[in-house]
Amino acid sequence: MRIPDTSKARVLVVGDVMLDRYWFGDVGRISPEAPVPVAKIERTEDRPGGAANVARNCAALEARTSLLSVVGADEAGQALTKLLTSAGIDASLHEDAQLNTTVKLRVVARQQQLIRIDFENAPDHEVLKAKLAEFQQRLPECDVVILSDYGKGGLTHITEMISLARAAGKPVLVDPKGDDYSRYAGASVITPNRSELREVIGRWKDEAELTEKAQALRKSLGLQALLLTRSEEGMTLFTEEGQTHQSAQAREVYDVSGAGDTVIGTMAVMLASGASLAEAMALANRAAGIVVAKLGTAVATLDEMKQLG
Repeated sequence: MRIPDTSKARVLVVGDVMLDRYWFGDVGRISPEAPVPVAKIERTEDRPGGAANVARNCAALEARTSLLSVVGADEAGQALTKLLTSAGIDASLHEDAQLNTTVKLRVVARQQQLIRIDFENAPDHEVLKAKLAEFQQRLPECDVVILSDYGKGGLTHITEMISLARAAGKPVLVDPKGDDYSRYAGASVITPNRSELREVIGRWKDEAELTEKAQALRKSLGLQALLLTRSEEGMTLFTEEGQTHQSAQAREVYDVSGAGDTVIGTMAVMLASGASLAEAMALANRAAGIVVAKLGTAVATLDEMKQLG
């Protein structure tokens, strides 16, 4: 499938950012203090996570990418800002002294993740109200909006953001969280995975029941489309015209973390570049096949996408 020219695509990403921190090492013995492995750390690496990884995926496809979010006034926030700048992302990150930047620390030995340690605190006050005005100001400068909801409190005003974006004539793609999707009403596309959708519509016994429930949810929320990502089963796009399915790319699955970020980022860039929903889904499926073969949160570059074409 032909990849459209993405150089003029302008994407605005808003949502919960985090820092993915990796400690790589080796395990050669069991601790004498407790029956746990001792990891000798040899190198460390930081990568953008959450909405920041969505933005990084858009930038890797050579789209002009802006990001609005909130970080803590801490070392992790500074590290994230540097990473985003080096990736060519126009990041507007509000520093909140009462907030800790979310950090997910993964200890990896012999290509296996030993443990993940999360550092975060849920905000107990308004964190993104100040961003609403900037969000509205930036809308004319973008072709598509991505709202990346990781349930960390950064999208308290998501309903208002959807209304503002749609009033400005901008498509809105949402990566949803939680069991109440009413806050996403009026969005163009939502991209839940299987477990996220199951939380909202319940289990399904077969494809017919899945289609019935997914289409009912899409209609009730007034969505143009619902894209269900299904891991090894590929992905299915539900629209008013019916459904379209893409089988998973035949690759070795190494690490699925961040694959949803790649899917929504690729969808947005391709739609902003003139692709149809079905075409954008097929390209997002290709991108997902690339990133799951990589360790940790990763991106699919434009060159990698073209090589698979």
